[in-house]
Amino acid sequence: MTNHLHLAVCEIEEKGIVRYMQRVLNAYAKYSNTKYGTVGHLFQGPYRAVHIEDNEQLLYLSTYIHRNPRELPRVAGNEHQYEWSSYCDYLGQNRFGKLLDPSLVLDQFDTVNDYRTFVETSIAKDDSYLFDPF
Repeated sequence: MTNHLHLAVCEIEEKGIVRYMQRVLNAYAKYSNTKYGTVGHLFQGPYRAVHIEDNEQLLYLSTYIHRNPRELPRVAGNEHQYEWSSYCDYLGQNRFGKLLDPSLVLDQFDTVNDYRTFVETSIAKDDSYLFDPF
């Protein structure tokens, strides 16, 4: 996305996600500002975290993230090919090794194609659906 990103991460030590996000976002802002001769924030708003309470919310989050590139005109309908999304890694070869573990989601489906159908028929990011848990 041009001005924001979504991540589903599992915290393995207390305050680990907060420290990680601070480092990643600060480092990227410094890199980008130096490269392009700019200053200031790069992302739409401040970092926010939402604790996933149950499996239903996890599955919704997964589809929300994987459908998010639909907002980009050149990607709409081909989210599975968007190179900056993990969706293609869920459906095919994982480019990130141990950094990305889709098993928590994919193990709930009989096949990868079942997951793809689940994402493509989800109400997440549907304009007619007004609920946004994030």
